[in-house]
Amino acid sequence: MSKRRAPWWRLWHGGEPQRPPAPASGAGGPPDPTPAVAAAVRVPPKGAAGAPSEAAAGALTRSATHAAWLRIREEIPAWMAWILGVIPVLVLLGLWWAVTAGPTPESRLISPTILPSPLEVVRSFPALWFDRALTRNLTVSLTRVAGGFAVAVAIAFPLGLAMGAFTKIKAMFNPLAVFGAYLPIPALVPLTLSLFGTGEKQKVAFLALAFGIYLLPLVVAAVDQVDQVYLKTAYTLGANRWQAVTRVLLGVAWPDIFQALRMGFGIGWSYIILAEMVDIGRGLGGIIIISQRRGPREHIYLVLLVIVAVAYLTDRLWTWAGQRLFPYRVEARR
Repeated sequence: MSKRRAPWWRLWHGGEPQRPPAPASGAGGPPDPTPAVAAAVRVPPKGAAGAPSEAAAGALTRSATHAAWLRIREEIPAWMAWILGVIPVLVLLGLWWAVTAGPTPESRLISPTILPSPLEVVRSFPALWFDRALTRNLTVSLTRVAGGFAVAVAIAFPLGLAMGAFTKIKAMFNPLAVFGAYLPIPALVPLTLSLFGTGEKQKVAFLALAFGIYLLPLVVAAVDQVDQVYLKTAYTLGANRWQAVTRVLLGVAWPDIFQALRMGFGIGWSYIILAEMVDIGRGLGGIIIISQRRGPREHIYLVLLVIVAVAYLTDRLWTWAGQRLFPYRVEARR
């Protein structure tokens, strides 16, 4: 007669096979999972005296050390955040210096025509400032970004508010929003060229389309997330449709809409090079294209650093304005 196979609950790791704990009498609910979880945790091997062995003790010590240094969603002081943020930057600078070190171009791992050294990039800054008119070209690019952003907000903001408030309007324009979400932004360059030529209108129109495609879903989502209880309360107090949209939906969604505008303005600096690839007489994108064709290559990296710095400063301005407009959001995060 064959031996009967043990049921699955007897196949525990280590120790004597045990049945799962029975539910409490009269409760009728599921069994208490605590003994099962405790049994699933492997206990480190013990020595002759019953204490953990040296290897197990070392493993426990290392595990405790790692757990104390790296915790899930822990709060860290500002000085530690700065130090941890600087480490990757220093590593990248060290790698950059290592691959471009050498007295002659032949002794370098990467040719200076492709990647100049950090010192060469810094030394070329006076030529970029005076000979290439950095401030004037920066002003031109900033004006284009601001102009495209203003046109996009003038269209995406009221349309997104209407789509978030009225279901019929959302059903009408949602196919266009979905189409724009899957549209590659660089494909808009030849489209705007054919419609507006190579002048200033083309660059502003391209940036406005890029901004609008990004902002519209965020504005709609911000209005959609307003809890229905606010509308019910407003209607109970006698609010009409216009007041429900402007004072309730818009009033509650304003912080999220402002955050969407802040993020959208930063997107413009990602597309400014595409906008200025044609008619490269002015703008930061023009400096990059001319430096790529004629040199010096150091100016390419300097302009990229300038774009990052300006984008960061403008983002800080948006953050400062958001803290002044919505101080209760800052207090809630604390």
